[in-house]
Amino acid sequence: MQVNTSNDVKIYNLSAGRSQPAWISERKRRQMERADVNLRRRIQLIQDFEMPEVSQGIKVSPDGQYVMASGAYKPRMRCYDTAEMSMKFERCTDSEIVRFLILSEDYSKMICLQNDRYVEFHAQYGKYYRIRIPRFGRDMVYQPELCHLNLVGASNEVYRLNLEEGKFMESLQSSFATEINSCDINPLHQLLMTGSSNGYVEAWDPRSGKSEGVISCDIPDLISNGSGLSVTKLKFRDALNLAVGTSTGHILLYDIRSPKPYYIKDHNYSLPIKAIEFILEGDLIASMDSKILKLWERETGKPVTSIEPGTDLNDLCIVPDSGLIFMANEAPKILSYFVPSLGPAPKWCAFLDSLTEELEETAESAIYDDYKFLTADELDKLGLSDLIGTNLLRAYMHGFFVDARLYKKAKSIVEPFNYEDYRSHKIKEKLQAEQSESRVKVDKLPKVNTALAKKFLEASTNMDGKAKKKARMVDGNPLEDARFGDLFKNPAFEIDPTTEEYRLINPLVSKIEKRRKAKESHAEEEDVEKGEKEEPTELPDLEENGRRGEQEGSSDSSDDDREWVAERRKVHRTIRDEEYMERQTRRARKLLMVDPNRRGKVTEVETGTVPLISGRGVNKANVKPLGARLDEEEKQRGGAEEVQLAGGNRQMTFSLQSKGYERGREASAKHAMERKSVHRSSRGIGTKIKKPWKGKK
Repeated sequence: MQVNTSNDVKIYNLSAGRSQPAWISERKRRQMERADVNLRRRIQLIQDFEMPEVSQGIKVSPDGQYVMASGAYKPRMRCYDTAEMSMKFERCTDSEIVRFLILSEDYSKMICLQNDRYVEFHAQYGKYYRIRIPRFGRDMVYQPELCHLNLVGASNEVYRLNLEEGKFMESLQSSFATEINSCDINPLHQLLMTGSSNGYVEAWDPRSGKSEGVISCDIPDLISNGSGLSVTKLKFRDALNLAVGTSTGHILLYDIRSPKPYYIKDHNYSLPIKAIEFILEGDLIASMDSKILKLWERETGKPVTSIEPGTDLNDLCIVPDSGLIFMANEAPKILSYFVPSLGPAPKWCAFLDSLTEELEETAESAIYDDYKFLTADELDKLGLSDLIGTNLLRAYMHGFFVDARLYKKAKSIVEPFNYEDYRSHKIKEKLQAEQSESRVKVDKLPKVNTALAKKFLEASTNMDGKAKKKARMVDGNPLEDARFGDLFKNPAFEIDPTTEEYRLINPLVSKIEKRRKAKESHAEEEDVEKGEKEEPTELPDLEENGRRGEQEGSSDSSDDDREWVAERRKVHRTIRDEEYMERQTRRARKLLMVDPNRRGKVTEVETGTVPLISGRGVNKANVKPLGARLDEEEKQRGGAEEVQLAGGNRQMTFSLQSKGYERGREASAKHAMERKSVHRSSRGIGTKIKKPWKGKK
């Protein structure tokens, strides 16, 4: 069993698991199960739940006890009993079954529409009767109230067969349709709906045999290739809601009282819709084309989940009132899926509710793991053609199954040394080794100086043997070196990037890192160009190239130095600004704690009453009422000014500076003017100094 999660919805693939060949003996089968734990743990919901080649249709009987499936090749029908969880019987037919219906509560009455225009009636004991219709049939539906079997196909007529009287009734002829692909009957008001190949949905009243209305699904926005649109599937939800599947991969939801759809869902695969089912619990719709099954909300069209098995799908069956889904497909095994969010498991497999969360196996293999499929030409190349007809080869389709051990032995004898396989194998091993070496294992990084440890690991992986030997690195992992033990273990050696020393050296470190990366990329480009270019015909001028390299190197180094100096100055300015802001903050905090009676400082006074404070060492002025204290402070300040703030009962009081401060400012300005008058410039001093003469000795 395999579990997948799509859109947070768990989907359990019950048909996944290794398959065993059908031709092996029971003893060999038990040995394989004993040797392989995956074979023992696999879940077979129903034994032999498959067809020889292809499964074409699948249905569950109304009582839920039997599962009917049709397939090929040869054309056949199989019945599975859920009580025994195994196949009950198998019946082969002359032609492939296009559609089949279950008329009774169990398997005792069935109708099969075949692709050779025959309709077969089956009873409990076998085939009961067969009758032929004028045209090739494509779909059919049974109306139990009138005992009418309605068949549609490659014509504009609906053939009606009365099963009670055993005769054909008058056909319903459509004037709009050319060929009819699908039909469905509403069980509430008995309205028959047919979908044609030219995009029309027509409603019929079975009592009068007349057409009651026509809906055109040929919407121009849905047609992209200009070939037209055809109706491939019809399905009623209730008395009014109808779902129409088209050949362009759209599902149109109609209220039959309106000719326009109220919602259009696109599968985005441009493949014909093959099946539509309504899930009443949750108000969901399951729509299927040959590639994918999608579950989505009916009102909003929001996707719930999807199932894409990888093989072409033919038919869909959702077990009523459960989350179990069967799908017929172009492969021998019939697909089984369990979606717990849609509902519980049926009663006959209630163990799925507990097993789905415990057992999860890998995906199913495309072929048998213990056997190799070979064609006749491949047998000739290996020299195994003489084994045809023996027990060592098993004929299958256009080739043979051979034991994998025999195949490997024969191939080693015929091709003792296959250079291409050996070369591809070695290349693959080398790539895997390089990927494993270059991968940094984050889970082994220390807690102290994690970034530095990661940088060391990346540098060590890029070193070659000579570089590691030069660095005296014995092990491949530098973190295991004893010299760096305390650096990655002791928290006292933790690098703090917020300190002033680290910020001053950071421009230099970043510049070195940039140079190293640029050097590595330049070396890689030179290696690539060296392999692509041809050898030069003339030797280059080594002396000229050396001078040019020195000039370029000196210019590059000078530019780098100037850039580094600029970055360092920028960091210095940032640090000075931060220190200045910190000093200002400390000064402001001190000012808020100064005595409010001191002049020249900003204070904040809050109105109200102050309770009397009694005790030892308390100032007598503080026990006075607040109004008296404010009057005294105003007399002491003299020319103080008050500003009423907009915040309510708060005010800010400040006083002007004293006259002595003004006199000090005037004296400072006078002193500055005197120094400026006696200042002399040194601009002309350099021109008068004689420079030494540079000449030959």
